[in-house]
Amino acid sequence: MAESPVLLIGGAAATLLKGRGALQDIDQMSLFKPLCKYCATITKVRDIVPTLKTALNEAQSGTPGPVFVEFPIDVLYPYDIVYSQLGVKENGPVNFVQRIINWYLRNHISNLFAGAFEERDKTPLKPVIPKASSSQVQKSIELISRAKRPLILVGSQATLPPVPAEQLRKSLEKIGIPCFLGGMARGLLGQYSPIQPRQKRGEALKEADVVILAGAVADFRLSYGRTFSRKSKIIAVNRNKNQLLKNSDMFWKPTIAIEGDVASFITELADGLKGFKCDQEWIQKLKDKDNDKENVNREKSKEKTEKHLNPLKVLMEAEEVMSDNTVMVADGGDFVSTAAYILRPRSPLHWLDPGAFGTLGVGGGFALGAKLCRPDCDVWIIYGDGSLGYSIAEFDTFTRHKIPVIALVGNDAAWTQIEREQLPMFGSSVACKLDYLNYETVSVGYGGKGCRLDRSNEDKIKEVLLQAIKDSREGHSVLINALIGTTNFREGSLSV
Repeated sequence: MAESPVLLIGGAAATLLKGRGALQDIDQMSLFKPLCKYCATITKVRDIVPTLKTALNEAQSGTPGPVFVEFPIDVLYPYDIVYSQLGVKENGPVNFVQRIINWYLRNHISNLFAGAFEERDKTPLKPVIPKASSSQVQKSIELISRAKRPLILVGSQATLPPVPAEQLRKSLEKIGIPCFLGGMARGLLGQYSPIQPRQKRGEALKEADVVILAGAVADFRLSYGRTFSRKSKIIAVNRNKNQLLKNSDMFWKPTIAIEGDVASFITELADGLKGFKCDQEWIQKLKDKDNDKENVNREKSKEKTEKHLNPLKVLMEAEEVMSDNTVMVADGGDFVSTAAYILRPRSPLHWLDPGAFGTLGVGGGFALGAKLCRPDCDVWIIYGDGSLGYSIAEFDTFTRHKIPVIALVGNDAAWTQIEREQLPMFGSSVACKLDYLNYETVSVGYGGKGCRLDRSNEDKIKEVLLQAIKDSREGHSVLINALIGTTNFREGSLSV
């Protein structure tokens, strides 16, 4: 779902013992095949290098995705250990049946290790990446050139190699068309950009005469395509044909559908649209709507909640103190959905979230990876209190491996995104309620630091957040347990 090129390696029972009740013997291939682009089992030592080369190439080619390679333990152990465990009977009288068994076992191990020590070509295979044709690019240029109110929706896929994110940013700025950014594309245009509105996307889509779906998909995030105007000309670009045409049989139709790399297409557009200038009145109209909504959000952040803190206020204070060198990791439901409207990623590839699959619990792992890749960055995890339960134990890992991160927990003592629709429908919050627990003490128990924000220290929110940044830069992981109340900010929001 996240289109991430990941190589998964799994151990397995020895080749001769598969299906015979060995320890942890399971048909892993049947589990992984529906989820992975490529699955393989190593049955001979000589196949390790070519199989891994193929797997890595598949992971990166076309639409990137996970691949799985299974390693039975006998292809990993030395020859003498494997031979000693085979059960070949060397001493004493050997009957005819035993001789047959011995022959079979010796033949098996010979085949297992045949050619194992011959040199293999380890040169990586070149990934196959689809590109837009010159005629598709030209038709798109002609369509955009006539547009009065064009709009670009940039999705995560736009950030994939081979085009560097910085080059993609320059191309979008060169084109000058207003861009809504989603998923991993958040932050692509920096914290503030004259061509990036953030609010009122649905209204903008209804008014646009040309829409470019640059890796964005017409799934639930775009109301399955119902947000598009019937009059709009739509250029859809995606490496994955199914994603490219998602719901086009029901609510929308692409004028031009391009199965190809998004960033390469945008780069070619920028080169071909020389002299094109987007209508400044259209850009200003979107920015004015954006500013109006931002002002409404700012006023709403000043409202008192029935108890504890206003989540909008907490997030706006966090937005103000975060440095330009911040990586944001989003892991949660209601609180994180609110954060997406308030927080502004500073740079390309500085925002990580679970993607369309909405997999809760990714926060700890994502933060570990982010801090290891970019140790000079402040890494913030924006947690809901429900999702926090899945990876709070990673504070042990943060401490032991000296990987300092900051966790801001929006603690409303509920699975609020679920409760938001369940309560009006059924009049019950059953299975949705949690407690206002002291999560900060868990962080301390794992060797980190912890602090609590509530109504009693509301006037010190900024001070607490700044101290967390200071502690993190000094090598301590910090959990900020922000007790929050309920607002109507996302009232009526259903994620289905």
